[in-house]
Amino acid sequence: MSLIVVGASYKTTPVAALERLVVPAADLTGTLDQLLAQPYVREAVVLSTCNRVEIYAAVSGFHGGLGDICAVLGERAGSAPAELANHLYVHHDAAAVEHTFRVATGLDSMVIGEAQILGQLRDAYHVATEADSAGRTLHELMQQALRVGKRAHAETGIDKAGQSVVTAALDLAASHFPGGLADRPALVVGAGAMGALSVATLSRLGVGPISVTNRGAERATRLATAYGASAVPIAELSSRLAEVDLVIAATTSTEPVLTRETVSAALPGRTSPLVLLDLAVPRDVEPDVAGLPGVVVVDIDTLAAELRAGHHAADEAAVEGIVEAEVESFVGWLRGADVAPTVAALRTQADEVVTAELARLRQRRPDLSEEQRAEVAHTVHRVVRRLLHTPTVKVRQLAAAPGGDQYATLLRQLFDLEVPQTAQVDDVPPLGDPT
Repeated sequence: MSLIVVGASYKTTPVAALERLVVPAADLTGTLDQLLAQPYVREAVVLSTCNRVEIYAAVSGFHGGLGDICAVLGERAGSAPAELANHLYVHHDAAAVEHTFRVATGLDSMVIGEAQILGQLRDAYHVATEADSAGRTLHELMQQALRVGKRAHAETGIDKAGQSVVTAALDLAASHFPGGLADRPALVVGAGAMGALSVATLSRLGVGPISVTNRGAERATRLATAYGASAVPIAELSSRLAEVDLVIAATTSTEPVLTRETVSAALPGRTSPLVLLDLAVPRDVEPDVAGLPGVVVVDIDTLAAELRAGHHAADEAAVEGIVEAEVESFVGWLRGADVAPTVAALRTQADEVVTAELARLRQRRPDLSEEQRAEVAHTVHRVVRRLLHTPTVKVRQLAAAPGGDQYATLLRQLFDLEVPQTAQVDDVPPLGDPT
């Protein structure tokens, strides 16, 4: 079994291409089912956020699994897999583990150390668990990734630079107003997780008055009430735009919410710029809105180009050290998990040989009593267990060491073992509780 991560992010993919790959929450279970229906994919977790779409998978063959995953992504994006190649990255086994832990700790985030990704990874794992698409390998990977992420935030100051993409976007927005954002009227479009984070951050920074609008009015009202903001019906979006200086758009809509026509209607008579922070993928702001006079659009592409992450090198180095150590530990477990089915097959083969020989003994020596037969059977089984104990313990130790991935193959060849692809590894102990 191979571990593989295939993904696209703000680092490799323009928003226009990334938004075609995004998997809405309502489609996650269907996408997981589609992945598991592929010939080589045995387990899958899908992480889809505003700036990354990643497939974590356990596959029975690397090249076949990669082809299966790319086919599903290509179908989702409406593109041939070859057309996606320039935008996708692929990580295999140890590199896949390292990437997963870097994602969980925020090292791979647009804002280094942002904590929101940990919750998003937890949600992705929860959906996979509910869909029964995560097996032993991905259960262990996700649980350890969540634990490593928590450890990084608890033991270092990695998250002091900025708690989220929202904070970074607001820092950019503030540069367009001489007096900063304090007391600037603002509107948040969307009342999901990103919208809630936006309202909370705006409130903390003293921005206001704050309005919230959402297609689901009840959700907007709850969010607005929690922070002393006001809820606005989505039908009044255009008129409210004329009354604010700052807009954060963070919906899950598949079509732009802020069109050129809608924004143009809010511009006459304005004396200050209208800053639109588009934190959604797919985009909430129509691309040609950026060409309107007096309008500033900051989207995910803009953030990726503007942000610089070199201000907290010491904390980053500390987290890098944590990730390196944790990757080594997990890869050791992964190698042990890989050899476990082979060890189980060897024991099964030994038991079958013993059972066959005892059956032959019964035919050759019918004079033996049941007590004598039981004693012979006990002795033979004990001898076989002793003979197998040292080599099976040793092969686990060797398999867990660097370069140990060859031992399972050698063992299968030496004893002519057949190990089914679906063999369980339940006898491999977990790494630990992800707390």
